Amino acid sequence: MFHSIRRPGVLSVTLAAAGILMVTMGTRQSFGLFISPINSSTGMGITTISLALAIGQFTWGAIQPIAGAIADRYGPRLVLQAALVTLAIGCAMTPFIDNGFGLAIALGILASMGSGAGSFSVLIGAAAQRLPFESRGTASGVINAGGSFGQFIFAPILQKLIQSAGWMGAMWAMAVATLAALPLIGKLTGPSPAVTHHSDDSRLGHAVLEALRNPSYWLLHAGFFTCGFHLAFLVTHLPGEVNLCGLPPSVASWSLAIIGLANVFGSLYAGSCVARYRSKYVLAVMYASRALLIVGYLWMPRTEWTYYLFAAGLGFTWLATVPPTAAIVGKLFGTRYLATLFGLTLLSHQIGGFLGAWLGGVTISKFGDFSWMWYADIALAIMAALVNLPIKEAVVVAPQRNRPVAAKS
Repeated sequence: MFHSIRRPGVLSVTLAAAGILMVTMGTRQSFGLFISPINSSTGMGITTISLALAIGQFTWGAIQPIAGAIADRYGPRLVLQAALVTLAIGCAMTPFIDNGFGLAIALGILASMGSGAGSFSVLIGAAAQRLPFESRGTASGVINAGGSFGQFIFAPILQKLIQSAGWMGAMWAMAVATLAALPLIGKLTGPSPAVTHHSDDSRLGHAVLEALRNPSYWLLHAGFFTCGFHLAFLVTHLPGEVNLCGLPPSVASWSLAIIGLANVFGSLYAGSCVARYRSKYVLAVMYASRALLIVGYLWMPRTEWTYYLFAAGLGFTWLATVPPTAAIVGKLFGTRYLATLFGLTLLSHQIGGFLGAWLGGVTISKFGDFSWMWYADIALAIMAALVNLPIKEAVVVAPQRNRPVAAKS
């Protein structure tokens, strides 16, 4: 599985990108652990805090194509440096805030802009331009696994810090961890012989317009919208769901950690599948499996092991949708503007994320539980599985002389 990335130059680029994503995603995916402590400390209310995090979901997606376009035009180094510093500032500011507007600025805008600009679109785009074709699928899986590993590491550590040092101390610890990732940027952003970054903006605009005229690109967006709805709802409100069942907060943090660990394996497997199967079928299976898992969860008793098993099942596909989604964008339009075009796809993902985080807060406030959100999640997962099937994607055929060949379907 890892043969194509074993060369030192390829491996260093891949691991550097994975390390940066480990920090930015580990931080971002742990914000849900702070909802109850912030509410208890400030009295803002669950709906207000959920709205701030929902704004963060949208901001994380909205910044992706902008950061991707800047990275495509001028290179990713300054984009990633600004991203990590901005994320650290947002986390460091949060303990000083006691109102919804300020929380929306700190976590909803600054921290989310930083984590978004240092996330998938820029990192996968930068790596793809510095790696040979045959390494990109596996590398994207490893990079994606880095984000999942960050969730596995950060969630239980932050829960312990919240309990021992308070939520403010945990926030400041996240800011320090973010800045510690700055040295990795140099390993990722070395010169790329295959790509120059001095093309004019009209070519970028032409590439975007070409993508927006392609029906397959819109179908990919529709499926990824559902993925965002699903992930944001769970990462924001799983601690609240666990609390409704009378279980301790540690069940939520360990469930998030299990999701991250399971997705390490799921991401690596998805990266290998990209080189062997059509990515649209990989995505369809992933989305359909989520619908089945949620149905199973609703039928099971609410115990610790129910949550851990549910987390392991969902975790296998959690962010494993990223490698096949990025692969389809690359097949359709090439890698020159991959950061921008994949960034637009991530914007669709986070429009769904905004609705998942916000409507979860509205639902619990109005109905006292999350039942309607689970039902909506099932319906959207089935829809996502179906809309990926008509995507026109090249057929993956056996490699010849160590060079993969794609033939149009």
